[in-house]
Amino acid sequence: MRKTVLTMLLLTFVTSCKNPKSETLQDHDLRIKNDRVTVPENNPVFKKIKTQPVIEQEHSDGVVSAGTIQAIPNHYAEIASPFSGRITQSFIQLGQRVSAGSALFEILSSDYFSVQKDYTDALNDVQLAEKNYRRQQDLVKHGVGIQKELDEAETDFKNKKTSLSNASSALKVYNSKGGSIGSPMVVRAPINGEIISNKIVNGQYLKGDADPVIIIAELSKVWISGDVKEKDIRFVNTGDRVSVKVSAYPDKNITGKVYHINEIVDEDTRSIKVLIECDNPDRKLKPGMYATVNFSTTPEKTVMIPVTALMQQDNFQYVWIKTGKNQFTKRTVTTGETDQKTVRITSGIKPGETIMTEGGIYLLDAK
Repeated sequence: MRKTVLTMLLLTFVTSCKNPKSETLQDHDLRIKNDRVTVPENNPVFKKIKTQPVIEQEHSDGVVSAGTIQAIPNHYAEIASPFSGRITQSFIQLGQRVSAGSALFEILSSDYFSVQKDYTDALNDVQLAEKNYRRQQDLVKHGVGIQKELDEAETDFKNKKTSLSNASSALKVYNSKGGSIGSPMVVRAPINGEIISNKIVNGQYLKGDADPVIIIAELSKVWISGDVKEKDIRFVNTGDRVSVKVSAYPDKNITGKVYHINEIVDEDTRSIKVLIECDNPDRKLKPGMYATVNFSTTPEKTVMIPVTALMQQDNFQYVWIKTGKNQFTKRTVTTGETDQKTVRITSGIKPGETIMTEGGIYLLDAK
């Protein structure tokens, strides 16, 4: 009887030495083996975990470029005076639309008078040379002239006509509408467009090398000059439609198309200049504005996962793959383009596998 009581006391003592609380913690603990972790259902992390199957979906690789809006070169003209002289009259005002050939301003210039005089002298020389040539022809015809003198007169007449043609061309360069000899020079618009800068002041004296005093631009169409990285240029083709955003009008949807792709790579930035042409009927796109250009590519099926599923460790990225009941295995992946919500996976996981989309942050110590 006494031996039985001692045995019972010993069993009671051994049982009391065990820690029931410690046994409970072990049930809750994450069980980690290499890159595999098991999350017990009574572990608090279990309720924070969400999973979803991996599927393929249509995706277009977006190429984004920063750009600057600029006027199309042959739709933009800076007008300066070709000669030194004094402005006697202005025919335009800021914001006015003009046509090619419209009078802009009038300038009185002695240099321009010299061009007019050269033309007048060349015209007189031609008239005299022609008279001499006709006279020599008549003399030879009647047998009293000398053929050599006729040939010389003919050569002189041809040379004088060439000089007149050159003087006439020079005059037309500066005054396409002609004008009487001795009249002031009228500077005219070379293109259709709008006066976007006007520094003309009646009576001011301009030097021949002075800065432009008028700028004309036709801004119903503009270019956006952007730089595309060398690695992305394969996604961009002439004629492609693109979407454009400018900070001045964040809610405005602007579309354009690729007009030109430069043939030269910038060796410093490893990028290529791309010009996008955009319609600008309301003139809201102004030269000098910054723009963001999104180039769209042909959609293709690919694996996209939520960004919350992607984890980072040292220099590589990984996801947790569900490999059993409450069991997950770490898998290294290679990523592609990303946006605010999803990231493209180029290798590492396949459609049909199940990944952890939320809760991975609580497993960062599971190595």
